[in-house]
Amino acid sequence: MGSDLVDRTESAADVNSDHHFVVVGCGGLGSAALYWLSRAAAPYSSVLGLEQHALGHEHGASQDHSRIIRLAQHQDRYAALAPAAYEAWRQVEAVSGQRLVTETGGLVIEDVEARRGLSTAGRDIDGYLAVGARHGTELEELDAAALTARWPQFRLGGGERAVYQRRSGIVDARRATATHVALARGHGAQVLDHTPVRALHDAGRHVEVVTDDEVYRAEHVVVAADARTNEVLDGVLAPLPLTVTQEQVTYYATPNLIDFSPERFPVFMWHGADNFYGFPVYGEVATKLGQHMGGHEVTADTRTYEPDPVRRKRQEAFLAEHVPGMGGPELYTRTCLYTVPPDQDFVLGTVPGAPRVSVAVGAGHAFKFASLLGRILAELATTGTSRYPIGEFAVDRAALTDPAFPRSFHV
Repeated sequence: MGSDLVDRTESAADVNSDHHFVVVGCGGLGSAALYWLSRAAAPYSSVLGLEQHALGHEHGASQDHSRIIRLAQHQDRYAALAPAAYEAWRQVEAVSGQRLVTETGGLVIEDVEARRGLSTAGRDIDGYLAVGARHGTELEELDAAALTARWPQFRLGGGERAVYQRRSGIVDARRATATHVALARGHGAQVLDHTPVRALHDAGRHVEVVTDDEVYRAEHVVVAADARTNEVLDGVLAPLPLTVTQEQVTYYATPNLIDFSPERFPVFMWHGADNFYGFPVYGEVATKLGQHMGGHEVTADTRTYEPDPVRRKRQEAFLAEHVPGMGGPELYTRTCLYTVPPDQDFVLGTVPGAPRVSVAVGAGHAFKFASLLGRILAELATTGTSRYPIGEFAVDRAALTDPAFPRSFHV
């Protein structure tokens, strides 16, 4: 950091104190925090959003049309939040007039034979059924014959198991992020793009946010910078053990548009030797498939935008074997970043020793919860606590503070 920036933080005359709350990063989680904060604070407090790139950029994790949303979970901590996530999206739809969630129904399919001998850590059909029973989630168990009788688009070997949840579907990531920003502006929030944050200074009674052009003094700062989290929090929090991977999805111009319309084909997750997730035709006149995890480790600066040809071929082989009609000419393949703690759980909470700074990291699977997480971040910023069960995502948990904690990614 240049000496001019250091000097500016020491001069009260140079500090902008117009905004009580500052949100750093305006992607999926940051835009949601911006909206819920501006809604809670108006008309008495001002909210500022700072985004390093253009709004809606494709350098992070929140671009693209579609993310899976689901009540079906294999971990209690996420099942406990899932109903509230749906409710948060419903409220945003109600005040915006935008359709953000499309319920298609959803399948979780386990290739039992391919996973034999592998550690699944509960990420199997029995795990989904057990968690669903504890949380009152309606799950329908299907064998391979029942699944293909209902959805003949699939080709199965006969030993697969599955669960179906009728309320699973698609949350429109690009539209949702833009909607959160628009609503925040409607509540008086100011949003500045192309404005990277160079430093944070915790001064006890306030936090100073240093940019190239100005220093902002805020009562609370929300950091939703994903792959740049440690960079933004440098000096406020010791580096978190975050792994950044470059992932990718491909859109296929299937000729079978009716068969793969949202009314006839559900979103699905496939747990086998490799894990895949797929979508019906949505956003583009094309289906969409991605492989969960497994991308190359990168940083926000070293990542590329070039698809991995090995994973491309792996996806094509999967479709040819199991969902042949879903494929077609490749429309395009896009890359994105996952920022993942060792336990693959969210980071969500205030910074130990700096209670005026809170942080959120989505761990590569947060968009379905994005609006709810924004609401939680707004609660933390305005009251210091949240009504929702988020203790297991705390910044000071063992996975983030114990150097010996093993990396346990579910791939």
